Amino acid sequence: MVGRAGSALAIAVAALLGLAGPAQAEKLIVSVSNARVTVTPNYAGGELVLFGSVERDNPAPVEQMAYDMVVTVIGPRSDMVTRRKERKFGIWINSDSRQFLMVPSYLAVFSNRPIEAIAAPEVRRRQQLGIKHTLLTQRIGTDYADVVANDQFRTAFVRLREERKLYEEDPAAVKFLTPTLFRTGIPLPAEVPIGSYEVHIKLFGNGEMLTQTETSFEIAKVGFEQFVATAAKQHGIVYGLLTALMALATGWMASIVFRRD
Repeated sequence: MVGRAGSALAIAVAALLGLAGPAQAEKLIVSVSNARVTVTPNYAGGELVLFGSVERDNPAPVEQMAYDMVVTVIGPRSDMVTRRKERKFGIWINSDSRQFLMVPSYLAVFSNRPIEAIAAPEVRRRQQLGIKHTLLTQRIGTDYADVVANDQFRTAFVRLREERKLYEEDPAAVKFLTPTLFRTGIPLPAEVPIGSYEVHIKLFGNGEMLTQTETSFEIAKVGFEQFVATAAKQHGIVYGLLTALMALATGWMASIVFRRD
């Protein structure tokens, strides 16, 4: 009797599992139109295209889930300073400053609809969705921390980067061409920073993150400008001596050309 009861229970459990079916899992397949962008002295800007698809482990159900996507592009990190000016005695002077430590020189956040409609506030903070929730570490006295989003130095820093088109947030940049195929453009301004760029792609459904993936691309200088930059970085002493000699030679030539007899 015990054996038959155990067999019946096992069959019942198997039947329930069969009705439930295996959990559906998504996977992102992405690519950029150009993995290496070369910048010349007369570079005026351009655009990369990120495209990809959502693949499922199982066939799509009859009622398909509507996806949301957030794409974050992060450029090379560096230390930057934001200064506050005040008018004193008829002139503008620097009255205070705030140092930002290893923050993105380029930051772009693209989505298919407003991020506030994609995920709850705690999810946005945890996943750093949007410029408002991106960690921008600052040196405040002897402390190192990010501050509230409406801090005057943080607000000024973001505004100045946005004016130079180096920080951008667009809630309609990601386009779903089909329920599973998507694309978005990545604008590269004329003064785009040189270096490696990270692209983080996060897929959401019903307010929850389903999966994520990453890709990257590079911005590189070419020509004489790249030669000078490489020499300054890899052969600093030689570069400094040559620069000093060129300055002396230029001054000597100028004295000859403009010499008065």
